[in-house]
Amino acid sequence: MSDKQDRIEELPIWRGRISYEPLLGGLTNESFLVSDSGERLVVRFGRDLPFHHVSRERETMAAKAAFAAGLAPEVIYAGPGVMVSRFVEAKTYAPEDLRANLERVADIVARFHRTLPQKVSGPGFIFWVFHVIRDYARTLEAGKSRMLPRLPEFLALNAEFEAAQIPLPIVYGHHDLLPANFLDDGERLWLIDFEYAGYSTPLFDLAGIASNAHFSPQESETLLTRYFGAAPGAALLQAQAAMQCASLLREAMWSMVSELHMTTPGIDYPAYTAENLGYLDRALDSYRSRYGKAS
Repeated sequence: MSDKQDRIEELPIWRGRISYEPLLGGLTNESFLVSDSGERLVVRFGRDLPFHHVSRERETMAAKAAFAAGLAPEVIYAGPGVMVSRFVEAKTYAPEDLRANLERVADIVARFHRTLPQKVSGPGFIFWVFHVIRDYARTLEAGKSRMLPRLPEFLALNAEFEAAQIPLPIVYGHHDLLPANFLDDGERLWLIDFEYAGYSTPLFDLAGIASNAHFSPQESETLLTRYFGAAPGAALLQAQAAMQCASLLREAMWSMVSELHMTTPGIDYPAYTAENLGYLDRALDSYRSRYGKAS
């Protein structure tokens, strides 16, 4: 029996004999589907990751706030390095599902942004992707990453994308809106996985949806129109396009940092780095074709 299985067995919440199986797909966490007296629950293991700015205590708080807002499954137990939530019988989204449900996706993200500030507690956490990228560069430099020669290039891009941003309201964002973090039970959408939740502008979430699901420029504009309730102007469109590039740069550098500090069963971090750098190259080509290169 593995250490994680031992820990599952020892949790003080079970009402009867349990059975469990691993859930695949997490990049930094290990999750198990547990059956207990006819009820199914998700046990999620994850440690604090200072190099990724991840606090599990803050994640649990955000997950509970999202449940209170009616947007996430209920957290029924949390302890050091473990969180247990109710299992939702639902379809896990793929990129094509996000593209096919643009309005529903925009609406749940808007609800999250509007309602979470009334539900969260404790010290406020700010997620500003351009700071994250700069901090990742420092971590990669200290760890003598294989990507050291490209850090000046990445930081120059980061500064360019940050300069393209415009003033927008501050919201409480999710900041990890991969397709698999949307669940659809046939009647409503749910959000899961809140490691990076915190305050920012709306654009990182909207850009993350678009970049992670490979939206076309028209699909990105449709998402913005639904979210803001009006067609976006030229400055907002450029800020969104720049943020999409920044989200892919951040994801690639997240993987570079993970190469130094993480070992997750079944995850090939160098391959994930290469995949996201490829996505960044394509997004940057599109950005340059529309907006040129900053002088």
